[in-house]
Amino acid sequence: MMKRKNLTGKKAITVLLSTAILATLLSGCGKEEAAASVVVDEAATEEVVTDETVATEEVTEAVSEAAESTGPYYDSGSDVESIVIDAAEKGKVGNWGLGNEYEVQALLSKYGQDTAYLSQAFDMDGFDDDSISLASAMTYNELGLIKNDYEGGYGYADTVSFIDMNEEGVAMLEDNLFCNAAFAEENPNTVKAFIYASMKGWEYACANPEEAAEIVYKYGSSVSAQHQAYMAGEVKKLVETDTKGVAVSEYGKMDEEAMQQTLDLAKTYIKLDDSAAADKLASLTLDEIRSTSYWEEAMASEGELGAPEKAEVSIQLKWLPQAQFMGYYVALDKGYYDEVGLKVNIVSGGGDIGETTAVYSGQVDFGVTWVSNLIAANAGGMDLLEIAQVYQRSGLVLVYKLNQ
Repeated sequence: MMKRKNLTGKKAITVLLSTAILATLLSGCGKEEAAASVVVDEAATEEVVTDETVATEEVTEAVSEAAESTGPYYDSGSDVESIVIDAAEKGKVGNWGLGNEYEVQALLSKYGQDTAYLSQAFDMDGFDDDSISLASAMTYNELGLIKNDYEGGYGYADTVSFIDMNEEGVAMLEDNLFCNAAFAEENPNTVKAFIYASMKGWEYACANPEEAAEIVYKYGSSVSAQHQAYMAGEVKKLVETDTKGVAVSEYGKMDEEAMQQTLDLAKTYIKLDDSAAADKLASLTLDEIRSTSYWEEAMASEGELGAPEKAEVSIQLKWLPQAQFMGYYVALDKGYYDEVGLKVNIVSGGGDIGETTAVYSGQVDFGVTWVSNLIAANAGGMDLLEIAQVYQRSGLVLVYKLNQ
């Protein structure tokens, strides 16, 4: 412990300020401004740390240690609140604005911050060049590119960490399987057959992620084979673990609590210009966006279903071919769709027409989207129906750099 003598006037104030700043630096996030303060206050400390005042080498050693451990990023022991507040006050929280920005806004609100965020590009260059301090990343995609050094990777390895939306209690469910409500009513056997074969594909993919990654790659992968393999392992976790970290064995089941949380957050953070759509959003219930009966009957059927009313169907993905959608590619490759009497065409996403519009307009029969997108679509007048919830937890994190 440091031994102190009574100090008065300017010297006492200087020591107290130096000590307070040092304590703050040791317990909080590292910042460039803080590092500059250490340099200034080290000189001030040297002025008062004499034989007549504190008379110890420990202060100088502590200041030196603080200078070494503090930098422009965040210390490994920093708490989530301090990181979020720091990045938000600097205006350096990023997201793509495609439907999972609501989780980011909920996190910002949780810690008393404005919900504004930076528009983030589809690469991680903004994170790399420090224009974004807290960058949105999917665990199965951008986080892997940030950490790994394979083709397309940035190679940060363990010099980064992240904030998990599930752990923060602001998770919203993502990839689901949906169709038009009218289509489901008119083609119940087709819908149940498609669910059954698709979930069989997901079960096999999660049991054999390396093989699933190879299958996706064969069908026209949009990323490298190494990244595809990484993605498959991470997607498996999202399919087989819920928002509370509990293992899930029933592929595609809709968790009522997680679904309701997603709807509640959507009502809070989705902003619709059309007043009729805004009113509809405010009154939406789970029964207006999903039906559990098709999934329940499909999974209880053991594949013994009636002949499909429509034998040739299509599904539009949310993005380009990648392990994010590996269950559908596995079901196609393994012949699971053939087994239930379906001929399936998988359509890549990322084009001019989004998956909700494509399904609503009848261009495709099924689609993959995030629950928030389906909620917004139905509030806007579409009559879409979720028929299976593939991802059981949020894959969104906010990644940040660590001081070294």
